[in-house]
Amino acid sequence: MLVFSGPSGAGKGTICRAVRQGDPSLRLSVSATTRLPRKGEVDGVDYFFLKEKEFREMIANGQFLEWAEVYGNYYGTPVDFVRQELEQGRDVILEIDIQGALQVKKKFPEAVLIFIAPPSKTELITRLFARGTDSAGEVQKRINCTAAELKLADRYDYIIVNDDLDRALNKVQAIITAEKSRPRFFNTYYSRFES
Repeated sequence: MLVFSGPSGAGKGTICRAVRQGDPSLRLSVSATTRLPRKGEVDGVDYFFLKEKEFREMIANGQFLEWAEVYGNYYGTPVDFVRQELEQGRDVILEIDIQGALQVKKKFPEAVLIFIAPPSKTELITRLFARGTDSAGEVQKRINCTAAELKLADRYDYIIVNDDLDRALNKVQAIITAEKSRPRFFNTYYSRFES
C-alpha cells in the first residue's frame, strides 16, 4: 500500500496519475468526499461524492479505512476495496490527506507513506491559482494549512520535493523498487514455491 499525501497543490494527483500510467497494475483507491465535484470530475472515478448524512452513516458502520474533515469537508477511504485488492496481492495507491495517512499507518504499519512537498511557497501559490478550481478564499485556506502540514512530513517513510515532475517520478519508482525488495515481499514470492 502506497500512501501519497502533502499540501494541496504539491502535485500529489499529478504524480499518482503518472505513476499509474507507468505501471497500470497499480490500483488507485477512490476516496469518498462530501465536497462538491470540481469541473471535469466524475463520481466513482475521481471520488465518490456523498451527502454528509451518507458519509456519517458510513463512519458509524466502520466502512472507512480512514477518514478526516479537511477544509470543511469530509474525506475517507472505503475499506472494502483496499482490503480486497491487498488480499489478491495487488498494490494499492491512496492519495489522501495527512490525517488520514497517519491513521492508515497505525492500522497498516507496512503501508509506505510518501510525502509530496512543494518546492516553495511561491510555487505552491502559483499552482493553486493556476488550477482554477477554488475560490481565492479557498486557496488562502489551503495555503494557511501548509506550514502545519509540512511539520508532519517527518512522520512519513519518504519525502519527495516536487520541483521537477520527471525527477519526482524517478524517485517514486526508486521507492517502489526498493520496497518490493524488502523481505516481506520475498516471503510472499517464496510461499508460491512451497505449495
